Amino acid sequence: MSENTNTPSSEKLGTLPRWIFMSRWLQAPLYIGLIVAQGVYVVQFWQELVHLISMLMTHGGTTETQIMLIVLGLIDVVMISNLLVMVIVGGWETFVSRLELEKHPDQPEWLSHVNAGVLKVKLATAIIGISSIHLLKTFINAESMDDKTLMWQTIIHLTFVVSALAIAYTEKILAQAKKQH
Repeated sequence: MSENTNTPSSEKLGTLPRWIFMSRWLQAPLYIGLIVAQGVYVVQFWQELVHLISMLMTHGGTTETQIMLIVLGLIDVVMISNLLVMVIVGGWETFVSRLELEKHPDQPEWLSHVNAGVLKVKLATAIIGISSIHLLKTFINAESMDDKTLMWQTIIHLTFVVSALAIAYTEKILAQAKKQH
């Protein structure tokens, strides 16, 4: 993570460009904060899992729907945690500094070709997955929801889908244009 400021390329930079480039390190506390937020999700996951287990042990009349809703909540937490990992690792690699994980056996496959465009598409896809879980939970509880809530959650989900498709299509066009030049 140390930055070598004595390389030939950095010697060519003027004072203002060097300061502007170094300002990327202001994002470091943001990524550290996301790591703390991920810790909060770990705690939430375990609380929900303990709740599920204790519910099964103490309430023999637990319905399949109740179990499914809690399990979907667990999946939701995992998907949000995965989203955080993508943002933390991909964002740091793209916007702050190289992690130099090329030879690490656990390096995510997608990290080798991450850029801002790839990161946007991956994030949009993850958001659709999270939204899908929320929508499924809503549909499971549809009898206790009003039609307006069902309609708006569906519209919001479809908006995420259309947005992700638009982002992916835009990135595809940009990648093709880049190949032609």
